[in-house]
Amino acid sequence: MAETNFVDYVKIFFKSGNGGPGSAHLRREKFEPKGGPDGGDGGRGGHIILRGNAQLWTLLHLKYRKHIFAGHGESGGRQCSSGADGEDIILEVPLGTVVKHGETEEFVCEITREGEEQIIMRGGRGGLGNTHFKSATNQTPRYAQPGEELEEGWRILELKILADVGLVGFPSSGKSTLLSVVSAAKPKIADYPFTTLVPNLGIVGHREQQSFVMADIPGIIEGAHEGRGLGLRFLRHIERNAMLLFMVPADSNDHLKEYNILLNELEQYNPELLDKERLLAISKSDMLDQELMAEISTGLGKIPHIFISSVTGLNIQKLKDTIWQILNR
Repeated sequence: MAETNFVDYVKIFFKSGNGGPGSAHLRREKFEPKGGPDGGDGGRGGHIILRGNAQLWTLLHLKYRKHIFAGHGESGGRQCSSGADGEDIILEVPLGTVVKHGETEEFVCEITREGEEQIIMRGGRGGLGNTHFKSATNQTPRYAQPGEELEEGWRILELKILADVGLVGFPSSGKSTLLSVVSAAKPKIADYPFTTLVPNLGIVGHREQQSFVMADIPGIIEGAHEGRGLGLRFLRHIERNAMLLFMVPADSNDHLKEYNILLNELEQYNPELLDKERLLAISKSDMLDQELMAEISTGLGKIPHIFISSVTGLNIQKLKDTIWQILNR
């Protein structure tokens, strides 16, 4: 996916439709000049509806739509005919889309299933015609109910990627290389920081035609929870992952310190992230011998870890097996 085409945040002004007014019509025919009330109900105003679409991965199609209005309901007519409902606006969004209030940023709803629909702006109800107000003491009511008013306001649509495994690490820690090896994804790879500017998803094949989804999140740096680097923009994508795979390169000066920095950034952003299952992968381990691996393992203590190399394939199958076991606990 091209970097310029990945859009995970849009702010749009939505307006639903007014309900149509009911009719106060009185029946007038050639041989019945003083017929009773026959006014119909007004039509419902159009809703603004979001629908989940598993084929979409970005909010790009909504990026330039800043104002979206639904149709108004039509007035009721004579002979008890109801007015037409206003046209609904149905917007398809990727799974994992969260809707927030534009001013307060309060949570409104989220779309997580294919075909799931949520009304984010409800159209006004149509007004009742005068037939509803006829009574023994008021045989010819000459009034009807007006339609309800529309809803309007700014809403934020925010995409949080749905993936089983989220890769967490500093820039150039080998996350993109691992994703390219275990899946068909082709992320941009280079030996300088922030090569990955957007999240990349890959489907990882496992034994017996099983699979899980892995997400490569742009590198985190110290202070990411305060907006440094690219972290704040993409940390939210980690919130939906079932487990987190931390990656620290073998040539790191202090593996435990680097792991704790990453852990602290997640905790500062959202403490609930620490409740997720975690596994540490020491990447680029083809440069290590058994003695160095033992030394690093001693330094990491009880932290679950595995030494891997995306270049030589060292322990890649073991890594996939371990991830599968964690996901299916």
